[in-house]
Amino acid sequence: MTDFPFRSARCRIDALSLAAVVIVLDQLTKAIIVARIPMYTVGLRWFDGLIRIIHTRNPAVAFSLGYGIPEPWRGIVFMLLPAAVIIGVGVYYWRSAELNVVQTWMLAGVLGGGLGNLVDRFIRPEGVVDFIDVAFFGLFGMERWPTFNVADAAVVVCGIGFVVSTIVFETKNRQKPHTTSSSTEGVSDEQEG
Repeated sequence: MTDFPFRSARCRIDALSLAAVVIVLDQLTKAIIVARIPMYTVGLRWFDGLIRIIHTRNPAVAFSLGYGIPEPWRGIVFMLLPAAVIIGVGVYYWRSAELNVVQTWMLAGVLGGGLGNLVDRFIRPEGVVDFIDVAFFGLFGMERWPTFNVADAAVVVCGIGFVVSTIVFETKNRQKPHTTSSSTEGVSDEQEG
């Protein structure tokens, strides 16, 4: 059990507001990019090119994984696979009695990001709209980080938040002294005698 077990359906519903905000921001920013910046061109540069806004499309999954899959299969696989993952996360979100409040909000953010990109896979045949391009200064052999969007950022940030909160709460729970039922039974037996 965690410090603050999460069982309230109301809290779960409230946390879904984060998912809704992520989906709306994601789709709104993508619509602006599609309307204002021609595909595969840089629209804006900030901080001497450290951050660029560029209209790209990703027909694969994160970091263009799976780009080599033949075209007819790519669309099917990259609609069904994310949908299956989102359904799995959603089921875990609604059924787990062990989630604390932080974990619940983080999972809601992951769900929002996943759904934001899934919408693109259904309505944009060219692929998911990516537009945030950040310099990476040659780290890991990359001059620039793979271009991403609001949904991607939500999945990564909230996914990391979920893992960190899980580690923190599990560590706290292991450090707590646990009372055993046998010791309390012995006390009640002595009191009765």
